[in-house]
Order: sequence, then C-alpha cells, then structure tokens
Amino acid sequence: MIKKLAITAFAGLSALGFTAISAAEDIIDYGNQCAAAIAQIPAFNCLDGEIIPITVGGKTPDSYFPGMDCDRPSLLPLGPESDGQCVPFSRALLISDDNAQITALCRQKKIRTADSPYFDEIDIIAHDVVTGSTCWFQAEAKDANGFDATRVPPPNEVSPPPGHVSARAFWNSPEKTASADCGDCHDSDPFMYSPFIGQVWHQVPTDPFGWYANDIGEAFRKWAKPKSITTRGNTCIGCHRIGSEFTCRQGILESAGVIHPQNGDDWALDYPGSHWMPAGNFHSKEAWDTIYKKSVSDLASCCSNPDQPSCQLMPITGRP
Repeated sequence: MIKKLAITAFAGLSALGFTAISAAEDIIDYGNQCAAAIAQIPAFNCLDGEIIPITVGGKTPDSYFPGMDCDRPSLLPLGPESDGQCVPFSRALLISDDNAQITALCRQKKIRTADSPYFDEIDIIAHDVVTGSTCWFQAEAKDANGFDATRVPPPNEVSPPPGHVSARAFWNSPEKTASADCGDCHDSDPFMYSPFIGQVWHQVPTDPFGWYANDIGEAFRKWAKPKSITTRGNTCIGCHRIGSEFTCRQGILESAGVIHPQNGDDWALDYPGSHWMPAGNFHSKEAWDTIYKKSVSDLASCCSNPDQPSCQLMPITGRP
C-alpha cells in the first residue's frame, strides 16, 4: 500500500454545493465529491499495471516462498496472514498525471502467478495539484483467495455493467479507509517513495513541494495535520519535504540505514542498498556521510524535540 496513493484549503467545497461527508455516508457519496473536486476515476484492470519487481541479489529468483528475504521488500507491513514482505507481482498503475494526479497500487499479499487476476488489496491516491485536495480509496479481499481485479469499479459507480461487482461491494467505506491512517505515513506529500515502489516510480505522480490537504470527507479531515520540519542548510530537503509524523518517527531512519526493513536480504542491509535516500543513491559511503549524515542527525533531533531553536516547522496545507 512507491519512481506508488495526499491532501483546509478546499474551503470552497460548500460554496460549490458540496456537503461534508459524515461517517454515515458511503463510498458513492465520497467518490462523487472526489470526482467533483479532483477528477473522475475510471474503471481499470490491475493487470494493466506494471509489475513491481522482487529480486534477490539483483536477480529475479527462480521461485518464491513465504517469508523469503529480498532486495527491496515492501515497507508497509502486509500483515501476519500474508506471505511476508517479499510477495511478488504487485502492480502499480498511473491513471492521471496532470492537474489531477491519480495512481493505483494493486497489492499481492499471497504468492500467486504473474498473470493471476486475483489481488489482496487495491489502494488509490487522487490528488489535485492546484488545490492540494486529496482522496484515498482502499479495497481489501475478504479471504486468502483475493478478489478479481480485472475490472476495478470507479468509486462512485452506482450501477456496474452486468456481471461485475458494484462499487459499494468492492470498496471499503470512507470511514474504514480513514481508520488505516494512510496520511500518517504519507505526511510529507501525497506520494511516498520507498525502494519497493521506486522500481516503478514512473507509475507514480510527484508533487513534493505542492499544496497538500486531506480536506474531503469528515473521517479524513480528522487525520493529524502534518508540518514540514527542517534545519538551516539541511541537504535532505533539497528534493522533498520532511513530514512531522511517520517520516520523522521512522522514515528518515529507514532511508539512512539506521532501521532495517523486515525481510531485507544482504543487499538491503548493506550500503548502498541500506541508504536509499537520495533516490538512486550513487555516492560512496564516505561521500554520503559527508553530504547527508549530519542533516539526518539534525532532523532526527528536531523530530525528537521540535522546540529547539534550530528547528524550523511549517504547516503543510492546501491552497488558502
């Protein structure tokens, strides 16, 4: 659940005739508001997405098995019922990359064949670069068999074509999706980089310094409001912001090799695989330490105690 799906700047919603989504409102209501504020999400086939590679020592293994280690495991915990963090054949699909940025991630949590139409989870992030408004959609399989994802319904589709699942039956309710607290990890901007999703990063839009607000849907408006945190002359914020939630607590430490990924193999645990920021890191270890080590340390210190005089915090918001 990333070159992988964000987002009270859209105060104009009420002026345009939209009403706030309460917990009682369902996926159709939320989908309609997101379509009006960002863009209509079309039906799509997960098999049209690009496979996210799972490699071991830089090579595609002859076979996969539960609990195996790999070069770039999924950093999002896939759960105790999954086959581990190195499950192959998840797919990413870029749906739109203009003013409306929309991407889908079709996750495999069980080992299946490359051409299997069955998946265990689908996540969509839809983001408007002009306003910063962002929407989140999630569907989860009800059992280990997964679900057929050859036609993923638009979240606001009332009546599907004959023989296809309805949006209400397919998608989680907005309240359930919000309970996953995706915005905690996606605290710097809507789209979160990791070595796993970075293999297909061209399937993911980017808006690293743009407006960003989770302002559509009552359940999503309850998410924590992240801040951007930095220090003077910090090299880590040259390409993106550092969010004050998960990125501060853990993300910067993962990217600097301080925290190792679950099911990471020797390549993932050793330099340069262990240090995956900046993206595409080509530096020697000595050069990396010279350029980035103090900046990471300064950020970690501010994340622990943001009241220090050296720490600079700015709210991350949508367009006023």
